[in-house]
Amino acid sequence: MVALTESRLTPKRDGARFSRPVAAGATIFGGAIVALTAAGLATPGATAVGLTVDGIAKADADNSSGAAGDIAVEVEKGVFRFANSAGADEITAAEIGDTAYLVDDQTVAKTDGAASRSTAGKIVDVDAQGVWIDLT
Repeated sequence: MVALTESRLTPKRDGARFSRPVAAGATIFGGAIVALTAAGLATPGATAVGLTVDGIAKADADNSSGAAGDIAVEVEKGVFRFANSAGADEITAAEIGDTAYLVDDQTVAKTDGAASRSTAGKIVDVDAQGVWIDLT
């Protein structure tokens, strides 16, 4: 590409919502944490390494009998509340500002589970109902 020599209309997105192709055999429920595989396919959050959290699903996406990319899921980025892990992995106010890790598509933990969990996002608050995570 070369530098502009005249004005142009530059496409814009709001940066909060995206459509992602869903992995083969995956079912993602509305409100679930959506992670991307190394191939860039949407899958429900899970205890696994190599996943990149992308946001939450805005609606159900059932690709349980489909091939990779047969359907898409709308994903929203932002700060959302999720279930807190228990025991030694329970997140407290002392962890605000730290990284949370994926347990499943609705639960986050304080540790990476001996290198078995992917990063979920930054912990921004903790209350009696769960943990607020920044998924931007």
